[in-house]
Amino acid sequence: MVNDAKVVASTEVVASMRDRLAALAPDVVEIYDESGEHVGHEGAQGGGGHYQLLIVARAFEGESRVARHRMIYAALGPLLQREIHALAINAYTPEELARALPT
Repeated sequence: MVNDAKVVASTEVVASMRDRLAALAPDVVEIYDESGEHVGHEGAQGGGGHYQLLIVARAFEGESRVARHRMIYAALGPLLQREIHALAINAYTPEELARALPT
């Protein structure tokens, strides 16, 4: 059974993530909360969630994968201290995403 307080907290974290990532002027932001798959994990017990992020932004043009991740970490700021325990990132430019999609 899912705890309603955890669902609300998760919804609030995702909303905060979206708000903070808006600084990168993304074309696409998809955030998947995978916390339910990590019940019992130490990070889950401490309150931090597990998330998967797909973000597409022109801000990533000419940037390495590491630089893109740093940009995302900077945008998320204090959320990484408590609310986010684990974050899997897929960061693309619009052109990279277009090339990856089947034609």
